[in-house]
Amino acid sequence: MKLWEGRTDGRVDESVHKFMASLPFDVRLFREDIEGSIAHARMLGAQGIITPDESNLIVDGLTRILAEMETGSFRFEPEDEDIHTAVERALTVMVGDAGKKLHTGRSRNDQVALDMRLWCIRRIDEMVAAAKRLQSVLVSIAERHTDAVMPGYTHMQHAQTVTLGHHVMAYFWMLERDRGRLLDCRTRTDVMPLGAGALAGTTYPLDREFVARQLGFSRVSENSLDTVSDRDFALELVAACALIMTHLSRLAEEIVLWSSQEFGFIELADEFTTGSSIMPQKKNPDSAELIRGKSGRVVGDLVSLLTTMKALPLAYNRDMQEDKERLFDAVDTVLGALGVMAPLLETARFQTERMSRAAGTGFTAATDIADYLVRHGMPFRDAHHLVGRIVRDCATRGVELDALAPSDWMAYSPLLTPDVREMMTPAASVASRSLPGGPAPSEVRRQIAQARKLLGLSS
Repeated sequence: MKLWEGRTDGRVDESVHKFMASLPFDVRLFREDIEGSIAHARMLGAQGIITPDESNLIVDGLTRILAEMETGSFRFEPEDEDIHTAVERALTVMVGDAGKKLHTGRSRNDQVALDMRLWCIRRIDEMVAAAKRLQSVLVSIAERHTDAVMPGYTHMQHAQTVTLGHHVMAYFWMLERDRGRLLDCRTRTDVMPLGAGALAGTTYPLDREFVARQLGFSRVSENSLDTVSDRDFALELVAACALIMTHLSRLAEEIVLWSSQEFGFIELADEFTTGSSIMPQKKNPDSAELIRGKSGRVVGDLVSLLTTMKALPLAYNRDMQEDKERLFDAVDTVLGALGVMAPLLETARFQTERMSRAAGTGFTAATDIADYLVRHGMPFRDAHHLVGRIVRDCATRGVELDALAPSDWMAYSPLLTPDVREMMTPAASVASRSLPGGPAPSEVRRQIAQARKLLGLSS
């Protein structure tokens, strides 16, 4: 007998049964479903809604079912349309009529909301830990390469000199925002929904705070209609996942570029690359490319889930069954990408000499020269124009700025005395940019110290 059978005769066309069944994907909620049911059964017994013996019998049966599911020995039946049906059917077979009392004071609407919130909280904790692991790797790289100069880019053109330490710390702060978003999402997910019923609560004297304490929730939901129709927590989590993947895609793209012969800034360990089926010389950065590519599917998960929830009337609608696959996919993808990116970077070898040579090319000292002129009294717009002309002349001649003789500089402006050459080196350029947040090694070390504090690492 189906859980909802009564108003209808329970007969459903086979095509409809297959179309509506959610067990193939919501089976992943088995642990949360059973733990929620155990807490509910204990509360029913404590409140005298069922007898203590019935409560104990149900809890014992659910514990045995959980063990079977964890070991893979649980037997699902064709009529099981979702994980809730499967558990209750097996429980009734195992303990008899007492099993039929488990659903007292509960609807599948608030039950699935509970399962999803528990699942999300646990996955958030896993993602926070995985992001923190990657952040630790980035900090370690920054510590080793605080002084390693490299070109900084805008529009993929040489712009100004930075350091490798400063560059990788940019991704640390992206991930720090990601961790913050996940933890904020966790706070709003940490609401116990059981007791909302289908949409209007229940007449049974449920102790919702008891269930919340049993399951580790900090509070119970306030409005039964909102409770069963709310998927903000899932939307927020998938949105956070989309941002994480966007950040990882940017890092992955730079790894792909840097590992090319044209850049030669990084060499990936063999374990994170593949070869070619026809070109024996190839060492492809496939791991980074796939992280870059998978960002699109998580953005798609977010758009899909937003579209599913758009314009749904209160309260629960079957459309909301579509939330789980998008949620599961987004979380799985993020955990997989974080799990690959951390060891990929940890085992990579950065070609700092190649970076240093590149930092001395491409006129990256141009802004420093303009600043030099400003410090000697020239208005910035005039300095900008003059240095632009110097760069254009050098480009026409096919030389770098450091190829100009002292007389060449003086010909452009008497303010460009020979000491201008001293501040044109990449090391001098970065050292001069010591404002808070700048790439100067002293500032990068300050960033690193702050990062270690945020991660709870010893200094």
